[in-house]
Amino acid sequence: MCVPKVFQNLSRKRVLTMEWIVGDSPTQLLSVSTGNSDDNWLSYTEKQRIEAKGRLLDMVNKGVEATLIQLVETGLLHADPHPGNLRYTSSGQLCFLDFGLLCRVEKKHQFAMLASIVHIVNGDWASLVNALDEMDVIRPGTNFRRVTLDLEYALGDVEIRDGIPNLNFSRVLAKIFSIAVKYHFRMPPYFTLLLRSLASFEGLALAADKNFKTFEAAYPYVFQKLLTENSTATNKILFSVVLNKKKEFQWQKLALFIRAGATRKGLSRIIKTNSETSLDHVSNRSNNVFDLANLVLRILPSKDGAVLRRLLMTANGASLIQAVISKEAKVFRQQCCMAIADILYLWIFKALGQDVTTTHSGSRVILAIGTNKKVLSSSSDYQNLYMIMNLF
Repeated sequence: MCVPKVFQNLSRKRVLTMEWIVGDSPTQLLSVSTGNSDDNWLSYTEKQRIEAKGRLLDMVNKGVEATLIQLVETGLLHADPHPGNLRYTSSGQLCFLDFGLLCRVEKKHQFAMLASIVHIVNGDWASLVNALDEMDVIRPGTNFRRVTLDLEYALGDVEIRDGIPNLNFSRVLAKIFSIAVKYHFRMPPYFTLLLRSLASFEGLALAADKNFKTFEAAYPYVFQKLLTENSTATNKILFSVVLNKKKEFQWQKLALFIRAGATRKGLSRIIKTNSETSLDHVSNRSNNVFDLANLVLRILPSKDGAVLRRLLMTANGASLIQAVISKEAKVFRQQCCMAIADILYLWIFKALGQDVTTTHSGSRVILAIGTNKKVLSSSSDYQNLYMIMNLF
């Protein structure tokens, strides 16, 4: 993300001089991707259309993430991201223009908005009502139970695909606003401006790709935020998702949370780009369980593992052990064995002063000793290590 540079020496009380940003507007990218240009004499190749569509969707994904970062990280929100105020540069950056309409968001409202995304994805309507109350949207004296039932009736039949509600953000807004009218909700400026921003980005994306989902674009950031920020506010949200009142893991909700956030993009956001925690050593196969096992084992002892350690200490130990040794957890135990074997194999070669890249799926090891490199085929040592781990 970028913003135009202000030239202070050329600016005065009534004149603001800013850098000229060279880039494509969403309207231009949409015209190319759909082939509907105002210039009838122009024609675009299939390659140009595909590239324009990819750039537009990348722009929207970055816009959704930038909106969430502004909301949660800074509390200062660009509140008017219409197509004329957005540019996508040749370097792949999203640039915001025209900061005439900004909105400040209080800290408690920031995390309540973050929580509402999680609760919608999880279908936890009672918690969503509590989040709306924390946002100062629900008026005092409102019957929370009736609001919860109405939300469940309006949104409870939503189809879930790969852990994400198969529902457009604008449709969710329409249903929530209908309930807001019924119960005379308050609409704080930050609330309406933020929702309008996200709806605006979704509208751009849907014009190019009817399968685009705002929740899917937003959730990797939410997933990363909840798993790495060790604050009271984020811990409260995470614990409400994965633990019940008895502090037992709610495995169905945990699985939904993982499926929604543990994408390749989501995991790569969490892992630091260093030799100890890099996902480069994990196979490129789309096995989220294996990726998650690697994530937990690599992050848990690190500085960024404070949230996971606190979660494990808070959870009911007896229920956790029962779940881990259960028949249903057999696949996860096997994947953990693979991940542990993978990590131990890396550590062994690192202790020997050798650079090693290993993936269980390919069973290939690349040794770099000085300037010499040797590619080993299937590693019996690795397989033996995995078999030993699997005995447990």
